[in-house]
Amino acid sequence: MSVKSSGNVFADLGFNEEEATNLKLRSQLMIEVDKALAEKNMTQVAAAKALDISQPRVSDLIRGKVDKFTIDMLVNILTKLGHKVTMRIA
Repeated sequence: MSVKSSGNVFADLGFNEEEATNLKLRSQLMIEVDKALAEKNMTQVAAAKALDISQPRVSDLIRGKVDKFTIDMLVNILTKLGHKVTMRIA
């Protein structure tokens, strides 16, 4: 038996609507951070210096530890990497 996805894996896993939305946004931002770091071919040490965070924090980013980052921090990181972050409410 298969169940159709709601479009938010966190909601499908049973998180309440607010938490599922927040987790989805943070995971999307983390994916963009990971892409930006890969495009710049930055080592974790170089990324830590550029982002003014510790190397273990960069490791947490790359490993997708979504619970360790706020939306604010992820937006700030993307901005430091030269990306413009916009928001759309649907």
